[in-house]
Amino acid sequence: MSFSDFDIPSPCLKVLDDKGIVDPTPIQEQTFEPALDGEDILGVAQTGTGKTLAFGLPSVCELSRHKAGPSRMLVLAPTRELAIQIHEVMEPLAKAMKLRSACIYGGVGMQPQIKALRRGVDIIIATPGRLLDHINQKNVRFNGLSILVFDEADRMLDMGFLPDIRRIVSHLPQERQTLMFSATFPKEMANLTREFQYKPKRIEVGVISTPVDLVKQHLYTVRTEDKTQLLYDVLDQPNVASSIVFIRTKYRADRVAKQLKRKGFKAQPIHGGRSQNQRQRALEDFKSGKCNILVATDVAARGIDIQGVTHVINFDIPGQYDDYVHRIGRTARAQEKGDAITFASPDNAKELGQIEKGLGRQIDEVKWDGAVEIPRSFRANAARGKGGKGQGKNNRNGAGGGNYRGGNKKRYGGQRNRSRAKAAS
Repeated sequence: MSFSDFDIPSPCLKVLDDKGIVDPTPIQEQTFEPALDGEDILGVAQTGTGKTLAFGLPSVCELSRHKAGPSRMLVLAPTRELAIQIHEVMEPLAKAMKLRSACIYGGVGMQPQIKALRRGVDIIIATPGRLLDHINQKNVRFNGLSILVFDEADRMLDMGFLPDIRRIVSHLPQERQTLMFSATFPKEMANLTREFQYKPKRIEVGVISTPVDLVKQHLYTVRTEDKTQLLYDVLDQPNVASSIVFIRTKYRADRVAKQLKRKGFKAQPIHGGRSQNQRQRALEDFKSGKCNILVATDVAARGIDIQGVTHVINFDIPGQYDDYVHRIGRTARAQEKGDAITFASPDNAKELGQIEKGLGRQIDEVKWDGAVEIPRSFRANAARGKGGKGQGKNNRNGAGGGNYRGGNKKRYGGQRNRSRAKAAS
């Protein structure tokens, strides 16, 4: 099946053709018709499978069928980088159908955004914090909104955006189409669908919370004090063309980036402590090849959607399985192959065990001169294939029909990780 088999206006088909996009991915193919029919959708698919175009293309087609008006579609994203990249996908399609769009995020001046919102745009892609600033200043109204999209919905929950999301939704019409997309399906997601959606059609592609098959996973066991030298050696390998190195904290990301630069590597840090201009410059340098290594924290890197990343390196092992899936999903995007390398020290045995339990198997160990022994007790279940996410009851969590509440009834709450949400938006 190709995109020409769908009821897509020729200007949109030309945009896709110019970008070399002919055949839809499974999530795009399964989403297009129900989205165009106005159904609420819960789309769960692995990272790098084309979820942005899955909601963007049918939404633009639907908007083009009706009279133009301000703020008819709102897309909420957890980070500035992701908002920008969603806009980069949707803007050409919108322009082809004579629709206007705007990208709203923090870390930059508000005046250009105010001007765009007051002039009126059909499509708004925004981070929650900055959008609330505009709502509170009455720069935007959503009386004519018909489509609401939550992208990376699981991460918005994890980053503490739920209170902001509820406040935003309280300003939206209850009669609307709500599309929700996520790479994982934590139990809180079922509550979110019941609160904001009406009988959503659940579309699952692949196994929930598992990496795509094109990612080759490798494990280096290493003493903590030897990790930096190991990183130099890995990055020196000729097949490592472009890589994202994941670090847990902003301070360590800056330090590792400086160490890499001193060794002659072309590296840039990207994290929530850097200004929006610095973060955007780092991404642009990475895309252009001016630098080929990004040293990133989880908050900033969630929005990184760049084709051609050959390697993801977990310099610091993530504390949660879902974070591992999202990290290594930065490679092997758009049907390309990629490698994911994880450094683990003996004191990381528990984290490693949780990741391998989620995978349902052990990660292949690389034999090298500095390898160390890690206790195997935490990895026993993974070796027998027990407890993998995406197996058993976790795959049977239905989205639930529930009652459509328009975001006014608070089912669950709490303001966890508010600092992370503020930094991201």
